[in-house]
Amino acid sequence: MKAEIDWGGNVQFAAHTESGHTIIMDGAPSHGGMNQGSRPMELLLVGMGGCTGFDVVGILKKARADLRSLKIQLEAERADETPAVFTKIHVHFILTGTGLKEPQVDRAIALSAEKYCSASIMLGQTADITHSFEIVEAQD
Repeated sequence: MKAEIDWGGNVQFAAHTESGHTIIMDGAPSHGGMNQGSRPMELLLVGMGGCTGFDVVGILKKARADLRSLKIQLEAERADETPAVFTKIHVHFILTGTGLKEPQVDRAIALSAEKYCSASIMLGQTADITHSFEIVEAQD
């Protein structure tokens, strides 16, 4: 995997990914930025959320679960001292479908957290990561 980052002045950077996408990162005005992009640590957090979402959807689809939508809410705490690594991350899944079973959803989340999601496993080296979920029955 490769990426290239160009400095845009002040504390703004444009990341160009190997897959051909560009992500703008910028700081808050209080840190010399213009608030024109996400913070790098926000990208780490949402990257982890996307990684686990990819896994959970794939596992449930493979099990032929009728998953219609998935929302992932993330909340993180960081250390007060430098480096201000993540110390706690809570991941809450809201799954909408028909006939989704709690044990099946719980297993999909556990497999992602413990085996498949590289981002979760890596961030879990510094952060206590917890998970919760709720199932919403789809209204056809």
